This record gives sequence, C-alpha cells and structure tokens, in this order.
Amino acid sequence: MTDPIADLGEDFVEAWPRIVRALAAYTGSLDDAQEYAAEAMARAVAQSSEGGPALGSLAAWCTTVGRRAWLDDRRRAGVEQRHAQSAAAELASEIAHASVPDASSGASGTDAGLGSRASDPLDDRLALLFVACDPALTEQARMVLALRVVCGLDMPRIAAHLGIRPSAAAARFTRAKHALAEARGRFRVPEAPERRVRLPVVLASVAGMFTVAHRDVLDPQTPFDDLGRQTLSIADALVAEYPDDPEVRGLRAVVRLGLARRPGRLDARGAALPLDEVDRRRWDRRLIEAGLDDAAAAADRGDGRFVLEAAIAGLHTSAPSFAATDWTRIVAFYAALERVWGSPSVTAGRLSAELHRSLLAPESGERTASLRGIRLELERLADGSAPYAALDARLALADLAWRTGRRAEAASEYALLADVVPTEPVRRFCLGRAGSSGSPGSAGSRVE
Repeated sequence: MTDPIADLGEDFVEAWPRIVRALAAYTGSLDDAQEYAAEAMARAVAQSSEGGPALGSLAAWCTTVGRRAWLDDRRRAGVEQRHAQSAAAELASEIAHASVPDASSGASGTDAGLGSRASDPLDDRLALLFVACDPALTEQARMVLALRVVCGLDMPRIAAHLGIRPSAAAARFTRAKHALAEARGRFRVPEAPERRVRLPVVLASVAGMFTVAHRDVLDPQTPFDDLGRQTLSIADALVAEYPDDPEVRGLRAVVRLGLARRPGRLDARGAALPLDEVDRRRWDRRLIEAGLDDAAAAADRGDGRFVLEAAIAGLHTSAPSFAATDWTRIVAFYAALERVWGSPSVTAGRLSAELHRSLLAPESGERTASLRGIRLELERLADGSAPYAALDARLALADLAWRTGRRAEAASEYALLADVVPTEPVRRFCLGRAGSSGSPGSAGSRVE
C-alpha cells in the first residue's frame, strides 16, 4: 500500500510553483500567494493523513482551497468587501460549472484553473523566478526572494550560500517582498523582452540552488529533498525557453555533469569520498553524455561564466582518472573564470586545482616553491569573510598537510573542521582523517 503522505511529498515539488503562481495572479500579491499556498498544503497533508477523500490534482485542490481561504480572511477583516463578494461569486460560478480534475486525467494547468497557460506558456517556476528577479530590488534581495519563493530553500541554507546570518536573510526576504509590492503593485509576470533583461540574475539564482544542492545534499532521501534534480528540471525549462543562449546551455551542463558524478560521492559508511577515491564507474553515463553535449554547444557560442564553469565540469567528468585529469587546463579555465566572474569561491577552486597539479608533479625545488605559494594564498582565503570559500580553503590546507606527511597537523585541522562542516558525510570524512594514521596517500583529496 502506498503512503499518501509520501505521495503528496513527491507531488509537492511539482505543484508548489503552480499553486503560488496561480494564487499570486488571483490575489495580486506574491506574499499572500505564499501564505495561502502553505495553508492549503497543510490542509492537504491533514486530509491525506486522516484518510479523507482523494484530492485528485494536488495543484488544483490547493489552488481552490487557497482562494477560498483568502476570500474568507478578506470577508472577516472587512477589507474591500465589494471585491471579495465579486470574487466569491466568480469562484462559486467557476466551481458550479467545472469539477476539480483528477491527477490521473492528464488535465493541464489551464483546466485546473491555474491561469491562462495558453496565452502565457512560460513554465510556472520560471515565471516566479522572473518576478523575483525584478530590477527594482537589489541583487541580494532578488537572490533571497528567488531562492526562497521558487527554489524552496530555507533561510539557514540561503544564509550559508550568501555568507550572511539567517536573521539577515529573513530580513532581506521580508524587505524584498514589501519592496516588490510597492514598486509593482499587483503581481505581474514580465513580458518576454523584460524577461531577457532579467535572465542573468535568474541564471545566478538557479546556479545558487545547485551550489547548495551539490554541497549540502549529497544523498537525498526523497524527491522533496533532491534539490539537484529540482534544479535540473528548472534548467531544462530554461533551455526550452532559450535554446540558443550559451549561458543557459552552460548552466544546464554544469547541473547535468554535477548530478552525473553524484552516485560515487559517498562510501559504504556514508562518509564523503576524496576525489581520487571516487569510483568513476558508478557515474551516470547518460547524464555525462548529455552534459558534455551542452558544454560543447555552449562553448561554440560564448565565453561567459557558465560556459567556463561547464568547461571545467566537462574536464573533471571526462577524465579517465584523477591522475589523468588535465589540471593545467582546469587551472587556465579557473583563471579565465576569475576574470569574467571573480569570487572567493572561484579563487578557492583555482587554488585547489593548482594544488592537485603540484602534488602530482615530480619532486623538485619548483614543486616545493609552488606548494609554498599555494599554501600562503589558501591561508589568506581561509581568513576571509566568504564562508564557502574559507571552508574550501581550510579543507585544502588540511589536505596539503595530509599529503605532504604532516599528519599530526592535518589530524588537528580535520578535527576542528568536523565541528564546522555543514553536512554529515563531510563531517564523517573529517573525523576519519582526524583519527587516521599511516603513510601519505596519493595526491588529491578534495572532498567530492
């Protein structure tokens, strides 16, 4: 027998943006849409857990419930009574002439009362992303709003990604919603020309979602937890909308290739594996081929941020082994990426690639000098204010100590890292290194 709550959880991932978009269009407020969508979902969970009547289409059911709840609250508050009565009559007429469709009926969003999908075929998640990425908001405010409303990330994850405190992220989220309401009035999805202007911020938001997924959700247990697959679905919708845009294709390549490598990231104990110990035979060959196709198509048309990220991911994924990876080209692509889109995380990636290249080189005075210079740069980055980059730098420094025979120093640093890394698999890796002894291994334990 299937678990109705588990089934509902799987449907939630697909239904949530449709419900929010429909309620935002109906109420004119993105803020209200979120509130009443959440209330409707809570009622759906309660009805399913109590063995109530079948919901049919989750999106249609929750949209209807959300509309009714919004109307009830407006009546009780006595605000815009005439509008509420008109809307109630409209809803009553709609319900009288159309039944809520079954999920099995194959009804479209239009049939489910989710708005004029024929006149505006834009994917619901993309519609919400383009609304959230309004130029009336600051870049940070757009990112918080997009990651929360569309991608469904909680405030601690958003805060970690942006390098701010959760309370600051929550405050930005509230201010962004209020600023959007004041600047635009009623909810409105921008037209195609304006969407093109907003596309770079949309791509950055989707990339942020995948960064969180790749770092923090190494082994998702349910579709609701699988932020990586959700990101791929959004990337697919972006490619359908902009098939010839190199940055869009590059972003999907990054997502596809990252997901392709996910099966080999953990050992049998659930600890994260260093890059040189990953079993590449477990990688998803179908996703690798699709990702490399995207990366090649992107490289033919552009040289922006996501084109370069796709090139780096392609070199990692197509290499037959860690030792056979073309680290020199990866370093060059990271250097180009720093010029196009400089950030502490990109610098951390470049330094990590330089570290792997140097550790794999034969012993020499040049190698020693190179490692010394890399160590100094990593130490500066580890003392910086960018959390992800600082953590990556500390992991690289611990690895450098481990690989060059300074095991006591490495064990001490790994023990400290075990208290601050955000995920359990990486914590287990750090604890394993902290308690290990023995001779240095092969060069390269960037945690995958």
